[in-house]
Amino acid sequence: MKKQALIPIFLAILFLSVKAQVYDPVSWSFSSRKLSGDTCELTFEANIDKGWHMYGLNIPEGGPVSTSINFSENPDIEFISRLIPLQKPEIKYDPIFEMEIELFDSQVEFTRKIRILSDSEIRIDGYVEFMVCDDSRCLPPKEVDFSFELSATKATSKTVQKGSTGDSKSFRNSDIRIAHDILPEDSQQTIEESGITATIETDPDDKESGNSLLRLFFLALLAGFGALLTPCVYPVIPLTVSFFMRDSSRSKAIYNGIAFGISIILIYTLVGLIAGLFRIDLVSLVRTHWLPNLIFLLVFIALAISFFGVYEITLPGSLSAKIDRRADKGGLLGPFFMALATVVISFSCTGIIVGVALGSAMQGDILKPVVGMFGFSVSFALPFTLLAIFPGLMKSLPKSGGWLNAVKVVIAFILLISSLMFAGNLGLSRIFILSLAIVLFVLLGFYLLGKIMFLHDSPVLHVSFPRVFLAILSFSIAIYLVPGLFGAPLKSISPFLPAKDENSIDLTKIGSTNITSHAVNESSPAACTDTPKYSDFLHLPHGLKGYFDYEEALACAKELNKPVLLDFAGHSCKNCKKMYAEVWADSNVLAKLRNDFIIAVLYTDDRTKMPEADWTKSKLDGKVKKTIGKKFNDLQISKFGSNALPLYAIVDPEGNVLTSEKYYTYSPDVEAFILFLDEGIRNFAKK
Repeated sequence: MKKQALIPIFLAILFLSVKAQVYDPVSWSFSSRKLSGDTCELTFEANIDKGWHMYGLNIPEGGPVSTSINFSENPDIEFISRLIPLQKPEIKYDPIFEMEIELFDSQVEFTRKIRILSDSEIRIDGYVEFMVCDDSRCLPPKEVDFSFELSATKATSKTVQKGSTGDSKSFRNSDIRIAHDILPEDSQQTIEESGITATIETDPDDKESGNSLLRLFFLALLAGFGALLTPCVYPVIPLTVSFFMRDSSRSKAIYNGIAFGISIILIYTLVGLIAGLFRIDLVSLVRTHWLPNLIFLLVFIALAISFFGVYEITLPGSLSAKIDRRADKGGLLGPFFMALATVVISFSCTGIIVGVALGSAMQGDILKPVVGMFGFSVSFALPFTLLAIFPGLMKSLPKSGGWLNAVKVVIAFILLISSLMFAGNLGLSRIFILSLAIVLFVLLGFYLLGKIMFLHDSPVLHVSFPRVFLAILSFSIAIYLVPGLFGAPLKSISPFLPAKDENSIDLTKIGSTNITSHAVNESSPAACTDTPKYSDFLHLPHGLKGYFDYEEALACAKELNKPVLLDFAGHSCKNCKKMYAEVWADSNVLAKLRNDFIIAVLYTDDRTKMPEADWTKSKLDGKVKKTIGKKFNDLQISKFGSNALPLYAIVDPEGNVLTSEKYYTYSPDVEAFILFLDEGIRNFAKK
């Protein structure tokens, strides 16, 4: 009897161990509070398990599924504010999706204010849709229902839950997905929502981590020191210091030097403040709009040609003359206008550095541009001030000469190379961009060795160690880029390159195994029909043939007597894409997939509604699954007890698992994946 009593406990533990693989890392709670009169504030709080992250509200098209809060139509309420996240998301560049992506982790609250238009108690229904990933897996988009019971005199939350999912067929996505920064196309955007008009504005709650600002400050500091070595600035240093020393009083010279340095810091910091007040996300703007890319491309090329010595870029003489006259005045005005004159004179060299510093700092806030320009100006003003206080140090400065023009030409090459990023954003192909970059780095290397000369260059009688070192570096970068012409991913610089062309040659995939697999594939097709279900809008990677429906794949496997590789994937699953790029692309893996398996890629996040004949009733929640994603997400959980993506399983034509491990999850290890495939092939052959 005692043993029999333990059986239910054992079964419960077994059930829980299986269900533990169904990840549910986000718990939602919903609440409301009365503000004044007939207005209420709705709060949606997400608590995210450690190690997981949830995507933000503003995800560009082609990226993962963004978080959205969707309301059913309700004539008894009026939205009087936008959806506001109380925590700012972390913004990261994702090389898989090739875009900036917002992420929330740990905890985030969203609030929205409404006005109640009815005197009686009302009910507000809706659902939250979101998607989460960790470092090794992504989960399909999930919907969590919410409900509020409100009245003009009271406001109470109806639902506080971990979250049940459903088809939510009665709901309309009437939520505004808000960017935290101003959208590139306009500073404000009006959207019609449920019969009312809402205006998108920027989120004023802008909290930056101290480490990020400190890192930005030191990077800007280095940029300021670099600007001092440009040919527009370096020769001005002794001239400016001599201006301070013309007074016989030593204390007066020190006073002027300090005032001059403070003035430079104020001028540049003011530039940063003005830039920040526009609150433009310049990085996002450059990534998404053709106009700033074209402007930057033309400016960079114009500056580069100027630095090669073809022409000089100067400000109007009348403006420079007025500033010089002001600089001759005494008091604080003299050092200030001397600082302004220095900034103006050096602009043709420092302008581009300032632009890059501002561009990297501007993320739609005020603080970053100010900190960036403050760091730049501190290092830029420091030598002027120190030399005014200690004029004896000026004797140790290297004399101006041909080396300054060499610096100018090197900057010109760097400008041309940098301009290629903007050219890529304008639609030029990856191969063309890489070809130009290789040519420019090779030419730069030859210039550093003295083999190429430009206007105003001095003859290179001997090559110094710095020139040799930089030439080696330039040639090495050119050699590194060459494999990129033939399909190499160039992961270290891939964020700055256009996406690989679909039809580009990839030498890493050319080999005897691939050639053989193609030949075998022609005589032994991996599919029973040329038009599998859903193949008009779903496709397999690397030209593979297969299915997008479970039953259809099993039927073909039975006809051809082959095992089935089930690939539970998602359009927005970055680890799925990484597996395709790093594992499935291997020639040995491709050969096995083409010749030994029927492939079924089952998308768990596809929202396409299926014909009624393909609808299925879930064994888990009893609901009818009407879309491709819901059907195969339900199949994945019910059959394999996991909702992680990607998930690979090998089954026979009856759907029985053929491997000792029930499935293979994300692990970009080619050898491990081949072992998994080989086990399935061996066990199928034994049947």
